[in-house]
Amino acid sequence: MRSVTYVANNDVILLESGSTYLPALLTALEGARQEILYETYIYAEDATAQAITAALVAAAARGVKVRVMVDWFGTGNRVAHRLGETFAAAGVHYRMFNPWFKRGAARSHRKVTVVDGEVALVGGINTNDDMLCDYEPHEPLPAPRWDFAVGVRGPLVAEIHREAQAQWLRTGPLPLVGRMKLFREMRKRPPAQGERPMRAGFVVRDNLRNRRTIQRAYLQAIGQARKRVLMATPYFAPGLKFRDALCKAARRGVDVCLLIGVGEFRVQDAVAASFYPQLLEAGVRIVEYRTTQLHAKVAVVDDSWATVGSSNCDALSLFINQEANVVVRDGAFAASLARQIQNGIADGVPVGMEDLRKLGWVRRAGHETAYFLYKLTMRIFTIGYA
Repeated sequence: MRSVTYVANNDVILLESGSTYLPALLTALEGARQEILYETYIYAEDATAQAITAALVAAAARGVKVRVMVDWFGTGNRVAHRLGETFAAAGVHYRMFNPWFKRGAARSHRKVTVVDGEVALVGGINTNDDMLCDYEPHEPLPAPRWDFAVGVRGPLVAEIHREAQAQWLRTGPLPLVGRMKLFREMRKRPPAQGERPMRAGFVVRDNLRNRRTIQRAYLQAIGQARKRVLMATPYFAPGLKFRDALCKAARRGVDVCLLIGVGEFRVQDAVAASFYPQLLEAGVRIVEYRTTQLHAKVAVVDDSWATVGSSNCDALSLFINQEANVVVRDGAFAASLARQIQNGIADGVPVGMEDLRKLGWVRRAGHETAYFLYKLTMRIFTIGYA
């Protein structure tokens, strides 16, 4: 199982939601000269998505090799096929990840863009409008969806580019010999370069060589935490090891605060709530974010470790889906992300033991039942989930 390999001398900038991400993305696409690799889970048909489509089509028209991959389930069958027709007419290379679940249950939940091997964007932001609900695309949100990505320049882009190329090859028709060769190539680690400044690593989760890489990165950071753990996630349902790591950190005096998105799916909210007694008893602070749709998958540990990516803290992301995160070891970057998370915490609603005591036994039983069913379902698709 791989640990994070950090590469030095990178420039990693934090991009908050579509208001900063979209301009950065369009600037990169419009400046492309040779190649664009573009991966997304949801590719909508709203104005934001249309602007990105136009930029990709324009790049192909000026001779750039453009490869676009969308998740079939996340995007939806009809939209994915209409998109394929548009791109085929424009000379854009296009693939759908795992249509009709032909390759099992796993989805490609990654959001990765690499342009000319020089700039990469990685995070949780899909190809859709910030003001529209991602699972009900015509339903307006009360405020822009809260999400993050990073823009990367420097030596780490080569590793992101290599992984994006491999994902493209894996998704298409590839003979067994070619797959074996690709597997051997991807086993090679990039060399670690120096100690500073702006050390960063690219971590992915798949069902072959990196089954638990993202979880391991989290567990190592939480296990070494001495001051604080700030985490924001829309869906909180990790395995026992992850929950125990948070509780142990809180018991040894670390300020552990979870900012959890609620209000999207009642069953998911109930599963998360089933963990509240254990977490609160250990001293973990829990804050529910209700302002708008929380889609951020970010964390800061102490003063120098931070991660931004596509991986939620639930069994789907940690044990089934294909995910991609950037981990940054840099004080200034960690401080910037910590401020954003703390702003979200300030806008949220704290949950305490007294709030749990006020719940009736029916609600509490519902939480436990939701967790039991969730755990049973995940055991069908995963090994070792607890």
